Order: sequence, then structure tokens, then C-alpha cells
Amino acid sequence: MFQFGCRPWNLSFICVIVLVLSNILLTFLLLQSETCIPFNTAKELDSNIVTEWNLQSWQKDDIPEKLCPQQEELPKEDDILKLNIQLGRWDSRRLYKTFDSILVGDKFIDLSKMSKVCLATQTSVEKLHSLVQVVHHWSGPISISIFVAGDEEFQILQKYLIYLKKCYEPIKNQVTFSLTIPKSKLLSKQPNVFDMPENSDCLKPEATLNSLLNEISEEQSNWRIRNVYPQNHMRNLARKNCQSDYVFLTDVDIVPSHNMAAVLEEFLLVDNCEKCAYVIPTYELDARVRFPQNKSELIRLAKKGLARPFHQKVFIHNQFATNFTRWAMDVNSGHQNHENFKNGKIYISHDVTNFEFLYEPFYVAKDIVPSHDERFMGYGYTRNTQVYEMYVSGYKFKVLSPIFTIHWGLQTRKSRPSWRERQNSANRKQFEVFKKEIFAKYVHQDSSKVIKTLH
Repeated sequence: MFQFGCRPWNLSFICVIVLVLSNILLTFLLLQSETCIPFNTAKELDSNIVTEWNLQSWQKDDIPEKLCPQQEELPKEDDILKLNIQLGRWDSRRLYKTFDSILVGDKFIDLSKMSKVCLATQTSVEKLHSLVQVVHHWSGPISISIFVAGDEEFQILQKYLIYLKKCYEPIKNQVTFSLTIPKSKLLSKQPNVFDMPENSDCLKPEATLNSLLNEISEEQSNWRIRNVYPQNHMRNLARKNCQSDYVFLTDVDIVPSHNMAAVLEEFLLVDNCEKCAYVIPTYELDARVRFPQNKSELIRLAKKGLARPFHQKVFIHNQFATNFTRWAMDVNSGHQNHENFKNGKIYISHDVTNFEFLYEPFYVAKDIVPSHDERFMGYGYTRNTQVYEMYVSGYKFKVLSPIFTIHWGLQTRKSRPSWRERQNSANRKQFEVFKKEIFAKYVHQDSSKVIKTLH
């Protein structure tokens, strides 16, 4: 019979036994586990991040089989949105209440100090998943305004924001979120702390959001169909929560080309034009192809019919004045701008010389441009009225190359719902008053522009 005392060799023998047993147990557990990646692994700024929109462009061996089950993690106070539902800021007609910067990215303030341009965008809750691809293509600060109608949508938003922060490091760092809430659907519940949504998959932002949206009642869905979406309120809110001198104002489903923020910074360092709007050409892209890595690849896709100017088949006047034919010429050797094109730096391709009233480009400009008129709600006359006011007030529109933006899917008139035309007709009536106001406001500056465009 052994008697263990406190001698050194006895302690060593016990330690060896414990280590052997521990190694056997760990080996057994590892053999039983599946290949996976940690659920809350931080996603770096990588243009090739695996998501449901670009899995087809990855090699099979590169795609993780599954995500590890969520580890136990207590909700944090930092996950509570910073707003008091009894406060907020009303619009001029008291139709909507807004809340500024309810959730601010960890590095948003520092990024804003270093950056000349901020991307401002807006969305309703059901399209918020598009932010994931945007933020992985844009390395600068982002301000996004979100439309939330009532407690049901607000609860889903809070859960989805937890998911976005845990799954995507760029969103956690770069983005500030603001809210717009309609008067008829004000919130009755203060923000709360929520756990990570069940069955979440960091590789599938759209599917994860759709799973949450299944909780929406039929009554709420019908309300959304009957009521307009205040696009111009949303644009103004997103823009004014940017802290940079320049703003790139988009919709959430407009995706910047790779590395756009960095090259724009270089371009704007030498810019001294007070009243210039730098147009970023926008294309529609067939959903079956991968996102083009550069302008050359985009032009090749366009020649194959897999990409085309935004809204070309739906409403050609939307982007026509950009002159995409001229923009595409510098990819050819021998063109005067071909050397500029090859070095990848931004330059002005050409000026917009055939401006027309219904033109509504996405552009970068100093944050002193006219605001979007909030009388125009829903679809139609929302962006083009603001661009028209810029033109009449003396802004010059200059098309940049080789950067671009992409909207997924080739659109047709048949795919547009009938309610969009009804909203367009309602806004057309509002335009008559707007037209007279613009004439009175700017006629002393250049009456030829006003008269030429309005008749």
C-alpha cells in the first residue's frame, strides 16, 4: 500500500497523472467536434468576406462548413440604444420624430476627424442587411438613418443590431445609427437589452433578418403597404449625422466599388471647388455574377449585358445625363485619360453638360448643399428635386472615374409595384408649388437655367 506524503517526487507523480488524463479528455472532445469558425469572430475589412451574396465567387475549400454554436455571453449595457422615446425631434409638419446617433460605432468619432468624406445612407428595417456589403467596401465613417414604425419593428431592429455588432467588426466600429418614427406609430417601450437572435448565421445577414421579420404581424405589414416611406426625411437625417466636410449620399442598396473611401480622400485633398458635385456612376448588376473588382471588369460585364446604367430600362432620364458612353471610353488604350485610368487614382472624366430636370445622380459634395424637400414622400420627385435645386443655384456636376457604385439586379418596369406610380403622381402635384418656389428663390442668380429647365 502506497502512502503519499509531501515529498517532491510524489507531487510530480500526481501532476503527471492529472496531465495524462486531461490530454485524453481534450483529445476525445476535439475528435467529437465539427469544423467551424467562432460565432463572434471579428470580421476584418476584407472585400472578399463570405456572405450569401458572393458565395459563388469563393472556392469550395475556403467556405467554412458552419458557425460554432453561440457561446454564452451576458448582454451588455452598451447594447442598449441611446434614446428616450419621450424625447426626439419633430419635423416641420410634426409627422415624424427623429432620434440622432442612437448607436455610435466605437471608432466613428475618430474616423470622422480623420476623414474628409462620410457615407450617408438610409433604409427601412427590412433592407438593413444591405449595410453589411456597403461597410465592407467603404472604410470611412458611415451615417445611416433607419425608418421604424412602431414597437414590433423596433424590437426586431434592436435584435438585429446586436447581430450586426457581434458579427461584423466594421459595423461595430464605423457606423452611427439614427431613427425616424412616424407620428401614428410612436414607440411605447423604451430600448431593452436583447440576446443574440437564435439560429443566427454570420454568413447570412439577409436570411437572419428575414427570420426576425417573420415575427411581424399581418396588421403591421398592411400598415406599411398603405403608408408612404419618408425618403427625404431619411436622407436629411443621415446626412446631418455625418461629421465630415463632404458627404456621399446614397440609398442602402447602393454598394461602392472597392477602396472608394481611400482614393476619394486623396482626390479631395486637392479639391477647392465650393459648388461642385462629384458624380459617381451607378450600374445595375446581374445577380448571378460577382461584384466587379475594378472598372475594366465592370465594362466587360456591361458589354455582355450583365451590367447596365442604373434605371436604364425603368426610367432612362434617372442617370442619362451622366453620359456612361463617355465614361467608359478611358478603358481603351490611346484614350487621353487611359494613363490616369491605369494608375487607379480618381480624376474627373468629364463635366455633365446635358443636365435635365429628372436627373438624380449619386454624388459627393460639401455638406452645404440644399436639403431634400420633405414634402416629397414615397417615390418620385424625391432626389431629382434636390439635384435640380443644386443645378439652378449654380452647382457644377463632374463625373469621376474609375470609381463606381452598384445596385444588385437588372430592373424592369414589370417588376415595379403599382403603388409606386400612385406615389409618383401625388408627388408630381407637389412639384408645381416647388417649381414656383425655386424660381422665386434663384431667378436673380441665373434665370436662363430656371426657365430653360422648367418649360
